[in-house]
Amino acid sequence: MKKEDRIMEYKEVQKEDFTGKKVKVLDATYEEGNPETIGTGENLGWRKNFQTRDQMLKYLKAGERYWYSKDWYGSEKKR
Repeated sequence: MKKEDRIMEYKEVQKEDFTGKKVKVLDATYEEGNPETIGTGENLGWRKNFQTRDQMLKYLKAGERYWYSKDWYGSEKKR
C-alpha cells in the first residue's frame, strides 16, 4: 500500500476547556517512526545544484537578502 493511499486514523481525547466544559480534542497526529532524510548521499536535495561551498553560501545569502531586506527586489518592487 502506498503512503498516499493510507488514511490516517485520528485518536481523540477528552480535555477541559477554559470554562471547565469537557471537549474532544485530537491526540498526537504524527506517524510513528523516523523521518526520511533528504540531503544526504545520492539525494542531495537543493545542494546537488552547487559544486562548491562558496556557491552554496552565495545562494543562501541572496535568499536572505530577498526575504529579510528592507529593500524590495525583482517583481516585488511592483507591489
